[in-house]
Amino acid sequence: MKKESSSNFRQNIGIIAGLLLFFIILLLPPLEGLKPEGQRMAAVAALMAVWWVTEAIPIPAPALIPLALFPLLKILPSKAVAPNYTNHLIFLFIGGFLLAAAIQKWNLHKRIALNIIRIVGTNPYNLILGFMIATGFLAMWISNTATAMMMLPIAMAVVNQLATSSSYQGKTGPEIHALTKSNFGSALMLGIAYSASIGGIGTLIGTPPNIVFAGFIKELYPNAPEVGFLQWMLMGVPIVVIFLPICWFVLCRFSTQLPLKDFSFGDSSNNEVINNSIKELGPMSKGERIVALTFLATVLLWMFRKSIKLDFMTIPGWTSIFDPAHAKYFHDATVAIFIAVFMFLCPVNLKKRQFLLDWESAMKTIPWGIVLLFGGGFAMAAGFKGTGLDAWLGGILGHLGGIPMLVMIFAICIFMTFFTEVTSNTATTTMMMPILAATAVGLGQHPFFLMIPATLSASCAFMLPVATPPNAIVFGSGWVKMPQMARTGLILNLSGVVFITFIAYLALIFLFGVQVGQLPVWIN
Repeated sequence: MKKESSSNFRQNIGIIAGLLLFFIILLLPPLEGLKPEGQRMAAVAALMAVWWVTEAIPIPAPALIPLALFPLLKILPSKAVAPNYTNHLIFLFIGGFLLAAAIQKWNLHKRIALNIIRIVGTNPYNLILGFMIATGFLAMWISNTATAMMMLPIAMAVVNQLATSSSYQGKTGPEIHALTKSNFGSALMLGIAYSASIGGIGTLIGTPPNIVFAGFIKELYPNAPEVGFLQWMLMGVPIVVIFLPICWFVLCRFSTQLPLKDFSFGDSSNNEVINNSIKELGPMSKGERIVALTFLATVLLWMFRKSIKLDFMTIPGWTSIFDPAHAKYFHDATVAIFIAVFMFLCPVNLKKRQFLLDWESAMKTIPWGIVLLFGGGFAMAAGFKGTGLDAWLGGILGHLGGIPMLVMIFAICIFMTFFTEVTSNTATTTMMMPILAATAVGLGQHPFFLMIPATLSASCAFMLPVATPPNAIVFGSGWVKMPQMARTGLILNLSGVVFITFIAYLALIFLFGVQVGQLPVWIN
């Protein structure tokens, strides 16, 4: 009750503060160098930002404000605002969720997860690592919330089985239960939450901030080269591959301090829960086999859409069968929606009118609120650019030019990591992208230098249950205490800041080809 009252108070204050800031900026004397419509745009952006941060109204709702206020305040005409809500990247996101819906409908995700866990073994360390690998892999393709929800009951079954087992080197029930709950159980639950967030970094569709970044680049800089699915994976997957073991090491050695010498699983319960769960799934059904092939085909179509140029050879992309002018018509969203339509058409049992995907399953999976949030963010980017507010902010922030770029990236990573502990990472990313782009350009730097580290850091909030849905899910299980999550999360937050700072800096230079102190030609 007290928590609900506190939340209501924050929301009420947010509504008032947002409106006050909106009118104050709107009624200020003209700001030097900023057009009147730019000042009006700043007022709308401030209103949206405050309402997003305080969650004064449901988070998707402020995303609708541009549709109402941009025409009213003569920022952009309605016909220029509305198309932002149908950006092709939004359809890439929707297509990814439709693929995830089919995977979940036929239980392919459970089979993948359980077999990964069985392969790595059920030694305490290995079992935690197995759950983290399975969760991280699935989170690249399925929402981190759905992944955590799917993995949680499997993990709880494993922990409960071990807690009631009597084959722990002579230990008995209560002693085992205390040991399991205080160490192994909490480490396993936290591992699921954290790897769900980390795994989403790996692909463009893995987590909403990634899509927000890609959309803002095309919205703010139409001539910028596309950030493709494979290009993002070349940066994102190594981050996942390196950061997951770091997270695992921190969990097992420093946070929960698993006593390996005194705690090993007996042979009788080694694979009992995992094997029983796999048996319950039975042999792969026809639908599961088809969706597995569809999933594999989709990934390959995304990865090899454009030709891959290596030092010693070029791997031709499938669009190279078309002439260059025609190849430009295709996008990763084209693949996603084509596959989605195919799944609705692909019969599994024609007599029963059973198809690979049905609309009921699709409707349960697509987060329409996030889709609106994307649209509002892209509309805000159009407003920043159309009114010149982005250039004006860039000029103001250009006075920070004496700060070394690595220090600047480090500061951005700290801000995004800890700010998203108490705010939506999607809303925060949406709010920050145009500001960071303008800041970078004002400093005479490539926009990616600030935008990409911020995007990555938005997925690295590990301290509080409210930071991400996976954190909230495992906290609600009862196996994790607040001090445990806060202590572990603080270590991982700081580790993530350092790790993201350096790996993003290197990836930007060697993978994206950006250079310090040099603006790309497509900025203008």
